[in-house]
Amino acid sequence: MIDSSSLYTLEVSQIPFTFPSFLKKSLLLERLNPSRRHPVENIFPKGNMVPLVVLTLLSLLTTFSSSAAATSLLTDFHVLVTLKKGFQFPEPFLSSWNSSDPSSVCYWAGIGCSEGRVVWLDLTDMNMGGSVSPRISRLNRLTNLSLAGNNFTGSIEISNLIELRFLNISNNQFSGNQDWNYASIANLEVFDAYNNNFTALLPVGVVGLKKLRHLDLGGNYFYGEIPPSYGTLVGLDYLQLSGNDLHGKIPGELGNLRNLRELYLGYYNVFEGGIPVELGNLVNLVIMDLSSCELDGPIPQELGNLQLLDTLYLHTNQLSGPIPKQLGNLTSLTNLDLSRNALTGEIPSELGNLKQLRLFNLFMNRLHGSIPDYVADLPYLETLALWTNNFTGVIPKNLGRNGKLKLLDLSSNKLTGPIPTDLCASNQLRILVLMKNFLFGNIPQELGRCYSLTRVRLGQNYLNGSIPNGLIYMPELSLAELQNNYLSGTLAETGNSSSNPVKLGQLNLSNNLLSGPLPLSLSNFSSLEILLLSGNHFSGPIPPSIGHLRQVLKLDLSRNSLSGCIPAEIGNCFHLTYLDMSQNNLSGSIPPEISNVHILSYLNVSRNHLNQAIPLSIGSMKSLTVIDFSFNYFSGKLPASGQFSVFNASSFAGNPQLCGPLLNNPCNFTAITGTRRKAPGDFKLIFALGLLTCFVIFATATIIKAKSFKKNGLNSWKMTAFQKLEFTVSDVLECVKDGNVIGRGGAGIVYHGKMANGMEIAVKKLMGFGTSNHDHGFRAEIQTVETLDTETLSGC
Repeated sequence: MIDSSSLYTLEVSQIPFTFPSFLKKSLLLERLNPSRRHPVENIFPKGNMVPLVVLTLLSLLTTFSSSAAATSLLTDFHVLVTLKKGFQFPEPFLSSWNSSDPSSVCYWAGIGCSEGRVVWLDLTDMNMGGSVSPRISRLNRLTNLSLAGNNFTGSIEISNLIELRFLNISNNQFSGNQDWNYASIANLEVFDAYNNNFTALLPVGVVGLKKLRHLDLGGNYFYGEIPPSYGTLVGLDYLQLSGNDLHGKIPGELGNLRNLRELYLGYYNVFEGGIPVELGNLVNLVIMDLSSCELDGPIPQELGNLQLLDTLYLHTNQLSGPIPKQLGNLTSLTNLDLSRNALTGEIPSELGNLKQLRLFNLFMNRLHGSIPDYVADLPYLETLALWTNNFTGVIPKNLGRNGKLKLLDLSSNKLTGPIPTDLCASNQLRILVLMKNFLFGNIPQELGRCYSLTRVRLGQNYLNGSIPNGLIYMPELSLAELQNNYLSGTLAETGNSSSNPVKLGQLNLSNNLLSGPLPLSLSNFSSLEILLLSGNHFSGPIPPSIGHLRQVLKLDLSRNSLSGCIPAEIGNCFHLTYLDMSQNNLSGSIPPEISNVHILSYLNVSRNHLNQAIPLSIGSMKSLTVIDFSFNYFSGKLPASGQFSVFNASSFAGNPQLCGPLLNNPCNFTAITGTRRKAPGDFKLIFALGLLTCFVIFATATIIKAKSFKKNGLNSWKMTAFQKLEFTVSDVLECVKDGNVIGRGGAGIVYHGKMANGMEIAVKKLMGFGTSNHDHGFRAEIQTVETLDTETLSGC
C-alpha cells in the first residue's frame, strides 16, 4: 500500500500549475491525522483508499485545468483588445471584436482557437493602419501570425512565441531593424517581411532558425553585404533579398543551399563582381532571378547544371561575353531573359534543345548573326524579343506557325526580306514590332484579319504596296505605326461594321506614298490622341467629320495636297495641343472657331493659299506659343494685342498684304476688314460715286484756283457740288488725314472715308493741275484700289 504522504508528494509534483492553498492545507491535514476521513471511504475496504484519493485528485485537476484555460483565454482577450486600440480604421473588418464579451474571442474575425487558446491571428489585407503593440508577443500559443497587406507603421518585434511557425508581416510600412530574439521563436518555418521600410543591416540572428524554409526580406532598405552565414540555412527552399540597398559580392556560400528552389537577389541591389560559379550547385533550383543589380563578367557555364530550372532572369546587368552553350542543358526552361546586357556572339545552336521555352528575351545586347530557324519551331514560344542587336538575314519564315506567338519584337536590327505571312496563324499575336530594319515587300494581307493585335510598329523599313484592308481598324488595336516606308494606294474605308476601332490611340502613316482622299472612317477613332499623316499625297478636302476626334491631342496633316477650306469643325477638337496643316493647297480663311481649342500650343498653316484677315480671336488663345502663318495671302492689319504680342515677325513672312507694327510695315488705311460685311457690288457703286465727286471737285478747283489763292491763301479751299450730296465739306475734311491714306500717285494722294450716314467714299487730294500724265496715274490708282478691294473680299 502506498503511503499517503508519498501520494501527496507524487501528485503535487506533477501538477502543471500551483495548487490553491486550501487544497494544500486539506491534504496536509489528511497526512497529519489519518483518522479524519471522509465518510465515503466506508464504501471501500480500508486497503483500497488509494483509488479514491486518485479519483478525487483527478477531479480537482480537471476543474482547475479548466479554470487555468479560462484564465489564459482571458489574457488573450485583453491582448487582442489592446491590439485593436492601436489600429486605425479597424471597422468594419474588426466589428466582431466585442471588447465586452471575452467568451466570444474564438468567434472573432481573423481569430482561430484550439484547446481554449488563440493559436492563429490573420489580419491579412484589412487596410488598417496604426501600430502593433508589443503585447502581441503575449499570445504565446500562436502558431500562425499574419499582419500582411495593411499600413501598419513603426517598429515591430516578435518574441517569446516558441510555437510560432508562420509569420507574415509583408506589405506594410514597418521600420527600424529586425534585431529580434530569434531564439525565442526557434520553431519558425516561414518568415515573410517583404515590402516594408526596414533600414538596417540584414539580421544575422535568423541563421539560428534551423527549421526556416522560407525567408523573404525583399523590398526594404536593408544595406550592407549578404552575410555569408546565410549559407548555413540549409533548410531554405525560398530566399528573397531583392529590392534592397545591398552591396558587396554575392557570397559563394549560398551555393550550399542545396534545397533552395527559388532565389531572388536583384533589383536595386548593387553587387560587385559576377555571378558566383558556386550557384551552379543549386541543383534543385527552379527560379533564379539576379536581374538589375550591376553584375558583370561572363555568365558561368556551371548554370547549365541546374536542370530543374524553369526561369532564368539575368537581365539588366553588365554581363559580357557569349551566351554559354551549356544553357542548352536546361531542358525544363520556360523563361529565359538575358536582355539589357553586353553579351556578344551568336545565339548558340544548343538553345534549340529548349523545347519548353515560352519567353525568349535577348534584346539590347551586342549579339550578331542570323536568327536561328529553330526559334520558329519552338512549339510553345509566346514571346520573342531580340530588338536592338545586330542581327542580320531574314526573319524565319515559319515564325508564328506554332499558333502560340503573342509578342514579337525584332526592331532596331539589320534584318532584311519580307514579313512572314503566318505570324498571326491562330489569332494570338498581340504585339508586332519590326521597326528600324531593312524589311521590304508587302505587309501580309493576313495581318488585316489579325483581330488580336493591340500594337503594330512597322515604321522605318522599305515596305511597299498597300496597307492591308482592315489593319488600322482592328477592334483591339491601340497603336499603329507604319511611317517612313514606301506604302502606296489609298486608305480604304472600314467595310466591317463589327470592327469598331474604339481603342486606337495613335496612328502614324507619315512619310509614305499614300494618296486619295482622307477616309470618313477616321472619324470612328473615338479614342484617337495622335494622328500623323504628313508627307504623303493625300488630296481633296479635309472632311468636316474630323471634328468627331474629340480626344485628339496632336494632328499633323502637313506636306500633302489637301485642298478646300479648313473645316470649322476643327474647333470641336477641344483637347488639341498641336495642329499642323502646312504645305498643302488649302484656301479660304482661318475659321474663328479654332479659338475654341483653349489648350492649343502649336499652330502651323504656312505655305497654303489661305487669305483674308487673321481672326482677332486667335489673340485670346493664351496657350498658343508657336505659330506659323507664313507664305499665304493673308491681308489687313495684324493685331498687336493679346497673344499676337509674343509672336515673331517671321511667323507672318510672305504675306505682302499684311501690315502692322509687328511687321515693321505701317498700315496706310484702317477699317478695311470692316468692308467684308458689304457686298462687293455695293462698295463699287459707292466707290464710283466718290470718284465722280473727286472729278467735280477737280473741275471746280480749276476754275476758281486763282481767286481762291488770292482771297483765302494756300490753306483754304472751297467745294462746289454740281449735284445734291448727302455729306458736307466738314465730313470730307475729316477723311483727309494720314491715317486714311489708301494710295499715293503722281496726281496726288487718295484718302478713304466713311460718312456719318454709312456711305464710304474715296477723296483725291490733287498735287497739281490735271494733265494727261496725271490722268493716267489717277486711273491706274483707281484700278489698283479696285483690285485690292476685290482680293480682300474674296473667300472660300
